[in-house]
Amino acid sequence: MHSDIHLMLHALRAGDLRTAAAGQVPREALRARLGLALVGLGLRLLRQPPAPALCTTRLA
Repeated sequence: MHSDIHLMLHALRAGDLRTAAAGQVPREALRARLGLALVGLGLRLLRQPPAPALCTTRLA
């Protein structure tokens, strides 16, 4: 493939990716939503009682 064709295809693909990215959720909003979801998950895990130990071996 000639380098000029490769560069033209690269420029077209980069333009397509920029156009697609413009319609996405801003990174800061996504980061905030993910952070809140992880905090909520952590709080739910803390509220659950610990699971009983399932040790089936006997020592001595």
